[in-house]
Amino acid sequence: MIGALQSRWGRLTPIGLLLLPLAGLFALTVWLRRMAYLRGWKPSFAVGVPVFVVGNITAGGSGKTPMVIWLVNWLTEQGLCPGVISRGYGGNADRCVEVEVASNPTIVGDEPLLIHLKTQAPVMVGRDRVAAARALLERHPKVNILVSDDGLQHYRLQRQLELAVVDGSTGLGNGLPLPAGPLREPASRLRTVDALIRVNRSDALAQAVPPPFYQAAFTLGKAYALLAPTQKINLIDLPPGPWLAVTGIGNPEGFFAMLSKLGWSFKRKVFPDHHHFQSSDIPVGMRVVMTEKDAVKCYPFARPDWWAIELKVEPEAEFIKFLRTKIQRPHD
Repeated sequence: MIGALQSRWGRLTPIGLLLLPLAGLFALTVWLRRMAYLRGWKPSFAVGVPVFVVGNITAGGSGKTPMVIWLVNWLTEQGLCPGVISRGYGGNADRCVEVEVASNPTIVGDEPLLIHLKTQAPVMVGRDRVAAARALLERHPKVNILVSDDGLQHYRLQRQLELAVVDGSTGLGNGLPLPAGPLREPASRLRTVDALIRVNRSDALAQAVPPPFYQAAFTLGKAYALLAPTQKINLIDLPPGPWLAVTGIGNPEGFFAMLSKLGWSFKRKVFPDHHHFQSSDIPVGMRVVMTEKDAVKCYPFARPDWWAIELKVEPEAEFIKFLRTKIQRPHD
């Protein structure tokens, strides 16, 4: 249902008007749930180490997962030992499961698998993030900080830092709650987070985002064939097109915009977010390009002319300076 509605969330449509009663009920439920935790009617739990939450208030792709990957790698560079907990959207794990290199994305989810592959940090998925955090810390006692992937609304888990990510090109859409709009929480929620990060993917016109915020530039990095993921090359050295750009992500237009900025000639084939790819989904005999999130689901049946492109994340210096004030290094 989300995929069908997402294209209409940029403005108020007749369908959106029909969904306003449901949106009002959803907003009331969200508010009551948040108040229950803020006023102590429902308990929240600490897990013994600092928790940094990276999330958003909109449904669909905002650039959250690349920011999680960047943050985990940055924390490691600071001498910390981070771990990651995630709901594992797109997977079907019904208990806490640790992500391994050979994990099946249909079980652990495509984003947790990608995070583990790109950071080598321990990653635990589970519907209950408190239980996932405790399980991870029990298995990895050296972990001294946790990053919660998309846990902004998981109030049961106490946190020391909240980072909200907003896509600069789509903003908050029509500003309405689900299902009439993309909002999982009201826009006022952004005034309560510790930092708001606006993701800029291309030269597309930026939408309104509540200030103040930090900027993070997303650009395309190197590419690699799915059959040889360790052999990375510059985009300029890729074979010539035409290309078939395949996506199963929340905001495919962001990826397409970055390809267009390179001057590429390509056709588009769009699947729903977290789509479980099969070999029959992609035509034979075409040169294919995709995101790394899609690639982790296509390795078992990849063909020689299928390529993945890395996403480079470059937060502004002021954001990094802000983060340094929020961490406690082991030698401090």
